[in-house]
Amino acid sequence: MKKPKKLRSRKAGMPPGTLVAIGEAKTAEAGITLLDFGPEALVESRLPEMRDLAHYRQQHACLWANIYGLRDPVELSAIGTAFGLHPLMLEDILNTNQRQKAESYGDYLYLVLHRYEVGAAPVCLVQDQISLVIGKGLLLCFQERPSKTFEPIRERLRKSNAVLRSAGMDMLAYSLIDSVVDSYFAVIEQLDEHAERLELEILGRPGPTVLEQIHQFRRCVSQLRRNLHPLRELLGGLGREHAHYFGSEIQLYLRDVYDHTVHILESLDDLRDLATSLLDVHLTTSSHRVNLELRALTVVATIFMPATLIAGIFGMNFRSMPWLDLPAGFFYATGLMLTIAVVMVALFWRRR
Repeated sequence: MKKPKKLRSRKAGMPPGTLVAIGEAKTAEAGITLLDFGPEALVESRLPEMRDLAHYRQQHACLWANIYGLRDPVELSAIGTAFGLHPLMLEDILNTNQRQKAESYGDYLYLVLHRYEVGAAPVCLVQDQISLVIGKGLLLCFQERPSKTFEPIRERLRKSNAVLRSAGMDMLAYSLIDSVVDSYFAVIEQLDEHAERLELEILGRPGPTVLEQIHQFRRCVSQLRRNLHPLRELLGGLGREHAHYFGSEIQLYLRDVYDHTVHILESLDDLRDLATSLLDVHLTTSSHRVNLELRALTVVATIFMPATLIAGIFGMNFRSMPWLDLPAGFFYATGLMLTIAVVMVALFWRRR
């Protein structure tokens, strides 16, 4: 499967902070949903235009703005100016080829996360970048396209007695991070189910594309594993370099998410070993099937070899040969061929 080009070379020679959209456009139009909430109330709205976010007046203690499909540098620059975002942060938001990382910009903590979906056959991974800008009473979430990843968190906020409303912005940020990490478990389960189907196909009657499917499966596991290591570093850094953005109670939850990431990496190591085993099993079974076919052909050729020898002998142009003048000579020669063939089949059968 051909991977989409990111075209990072478009920024070559440009000064730092230059806003250029890099990556694939995954939605036809951009949109903004807002959740303005506090312990007593929640206001949920959808802004018709991107520029409306810069003029929005926050009504409660916390504002969560979920922005998806934004690729216009002018509109992103206006949002950055309204909230005082660093140009390098805005540059990273538009470049959807970032590695997962955490960077501090004074009043804001910037996180880059990746979410994955397993595509249709042949199995492939669809990656979406999620950029989180965490500030005091403000959380900006930039996504490449709409998704249901954060819908459970919205449902929790809609409940009037939700603890999340009064817990603070650090708790909301942790909840978003936890949702992204938990989505990896679904991806792992789907890859594991695909590996089981591949194994059954390999041990049965594998089709001509099974080798390509194995390589594609290995590629998906390697891609996921390669991108999970920066996530583990990110979560570890939240408890060290960026601990002042999160309360002491939230630190405990972040360590739990870190443990989930380690568990996912261990599962990916198992899948990587399984992918290697699937390839070995496929090559072994293919070689075994070839050996069986060659053995069958060898048995057939060996059985008919004496008949070929006898036919060759009686086909020589000699004037005086046994059975040439006998009326039943042909039947004697044919009977001899059949007798030898039957004896050899019996011997092969007895020796299995």
